[in-house]
This record gives sequence, C-alpha cells and structure tokens, in this order.
Amino acid sequence: MPVLNDNSMTDQTLPTGHYGYSATRIEKLGATEYTLVTIVADVSGSVVSFRHEMEDALKEIVAACKRAPRADNLMLRLVTFSDQLKEMHGFKLLSQCKAPDYDGVLQPGGNTALYDAASNAVAATAAYGKQLADADYDANAIVFVVTDGADNASHSSAGDVRHAFAQAVATEALESLVSILIGVNAQGQGGYLMDFKRDAGFTQYVEIGKADAKTLARLAMFVSRSILSQSQVLGTGGPSRSLTF
Repeated sequence: MPVLNDNSMTDQTLPTGHYGYSATRIEKLGATEYTLVTIVADVSGSVVSFRHEMEDALKEIVAACKRAPRADNLMLRLVTFSDQLKEMHGFKLLSQCKAPDYDGVLQPGGNTALYDAASNAVAATAAYGKQLADADYDANAIVFVVTDGADNASHSSAGDVRHAFAQAVATEALESLVSILIGVNAQGQGGYLMDFKRDAGFTQYVEIGKADAKTLARLAMFVSRSILSQSQVLGTGGPSRSLTF
C-alpha cells in the first residue's frame, strides 16, 4: 500500500498492466464534482541538493489549496520516480492531506524514468475520472510532472505518453485535462524538455532556474494557482488558461 494512504482508499489496476494507482472509495465522497490533481516529482539522485525545498513546496501547495473556496472539490495524488515509479498516496481528498506527512517523503537516488511516470500519471487520472463519471460525478483534472533532466530508465517512450493523453480524451470522462511539464534546475536540458512537451502533448512547459528556497516557493505558488484556476472552470466545458510562472 502507498505510504500515505488509509482505509478510505482502494488500489486500482490499469488496463496496460503497468503500475496502477489508488484512490478514495466512491462511497467516501461528499461533493458532486472534483478536480483531480496529480503531482509527479523526480527523485533521481541529482535532486538531492534541493529535496527539502521541494518538500516545503509540496506542503505549501496543500496549504494554499486548503485556503481556497473550492478546497472540498479537490483530490490530490503524489507520485515520485527515479528508476521506478512510487505512489506516495493516491487520489486523496484534500482535507485528508496533512502537511507533516510530506516531511521526508522525497528520497532521492537512482536514474530518471520520466516517460513511465508521466504515462502512469495520465492513465491513472483518466481511469479514476471514468470511475467518477460512471458514478455521476463531474470531474476535470490537472497533472504536473516536475523533473530536472532527461529520461534514462523508462520502458515506455514519449509516444506512449502521447497515447495516454489521447486515451484520456477518448474516454470523454474528464471535462478537461491540463498537463504541465516543469523543468527544475534543468540547465542544459531545456531543449530536451521542450521537445518532450511537444512530442508527448503536454499543455504547457515551464522552466525555472536554480532550485533554491525562493524559486521553489514561487513554484508552489504557480502550482497552487494553476490547480485553483482549473477547479474554478469545472462546469464551463473547457480548460483553464495557462498561467505565467
């Protein structure tokens, strides 16, 4: 079971047979509509120097979203990846996300299975979105993939990520799906990540410079604003507009 789950959640498989996901049981939901948020964080060895700042950013994202008017309509999933994908918690009601849980949640080491992690994030979002739709809930989603470098460990490809996006649209379960690829401390990898954004079909690519407390605090603000913007458009039939970092 993922590290930060509880008995209100259940494990799910994906049709691909790859790493699955977990999510809050439908009967535990109280609202009628939800924005599904997935944060995918690179924990390869090269992020060790700013892991604590990244954990602080995660805590601030949760805190900022909890202060928002639509806090009860948000669910958050946290995934980390190095050589392999690891789900720290599945689609969890924001009210159940506690800031102290994110202390020590990032454990850097290993290589970068970027494509595998991105593909799983999109497939899991689409699958849980369909479960919600089948139970008469309205849903949209936003996915953030945060990395500092190029893939060197995946079994899948950028094309597989694009296919996952296409499948997500084909289910017609999500009103809209926004996806943001974020390059952190990715000096020399900007061109590669721009190409990945294009080849995989992400909505937006954002690049930030040196990963220090100040820039990662700005990242937390950008992510929380993007989440709230996507939540606010649920019911309008379209996605939120891209925000500037």
